[in-house]
Amino acid sequence: MTPGDNGASKPEEDDPFGYLYADGQARGAQPPSSGYGYPNAVNRVRAVGERKYGQPQQAAPQQQGGYGQTTAHYQAPETMPGGAPTSRQAMHGGGGGGRRGPNTKGLLIGAIAVVAAVVIGISIAMLNGNSDDDKDGNQADASPTQSQDAPPSPKATSTSEAGELPKADAVDDAVQLAGGAAPASDVKGAKSAGGSYVGGLNQVGASVTWTVDVPKPGKYTLNVNYGVPGKDANTTLTINGTSQNRPLNMSNFAHAPEGDWERGWTHTWANLQLQKGSNTISISCGSGNQCDVNLDQFWLEKGWRN
Repeated sequence: MTPGDNGASKPEEDDPFGYLYADGQARGAQPPSSGYGYPNAVNRVRAVGERKYGQPQQAAPQQQGGYGQTTAHYQAPETMPGGAPTSRQAMHGGGGGGRRGPNTKGLLIGAIAVVAAVVIGISIAMLNGNSDDDKDGNQADASPTQSQDAPPSPKATSTSEAGELPKADAVDDAVQLAGGAAPASDVKGAKSAGGSYVGGLNQVGASVTWTVDVPKPGKYTLNVNYGVPGKDANTTLTINGTSQNRPLNMSNFAHAPEGDWERGWTHTWANLQLQKGSNTISISCGSGNQCDVNLDQFWLEKGWRN
């Protein structure tokens, strides 16, 4: 058989794209008038906006077609039962599968915790600031208190804020010594700070002068701690430059053996009339006095003692 025109072919042997070639056109091939350029193609034209998503669509009747035909049974997933939800359903749909909103309760609890932490921090800072102020001078006195059976230890020469009357050790700077009187610490048992006392009074002209301030004029009692060597003594008491008619009794009230200074520490007192403000109280050795005595402490009490 020689190449040549074998005559008309069968329809199924027609080239669908024969109209594109010269030999096809010679056989009378014509371009399609509708569809996608394929034989038996189905072209379904739909107006813009005709299809509405989210609504069930009527399935097109299934048609048989050749290569290039549209799939007639295809439907959008959202139109199928149990199909994928639309974007609106995903955003607003209920149930466990939907997206939940922000956890506002957790955010509120976190905000409250932050505020509480700030308040606690400020409170601690304020408390720490108050503690520093106390250290600067508002702390209570940590020194031990005197026992009830012992006389109070004098510490000042003027009335304190608590209303206590003046107190002093005989060796304080507020006490003026003259005529041979001098600090000493040979004899044990003195109640003054460091166990010191004033000695050297056993000579005429020796004196100890204490200057005090009192809030009101009136009657006061002078208390004196002193020591004697197991025998009685007396001195001259002078108030604001005026000598008292009676000497200050400084007897051996401790009943110490003669010559025993350490066991001779004891206490005496005298009634005074003082003026408001500054007053001077002097204990001195004058003519006719027995002044073998050591002076330890002084303090005042309001009123007279019988």
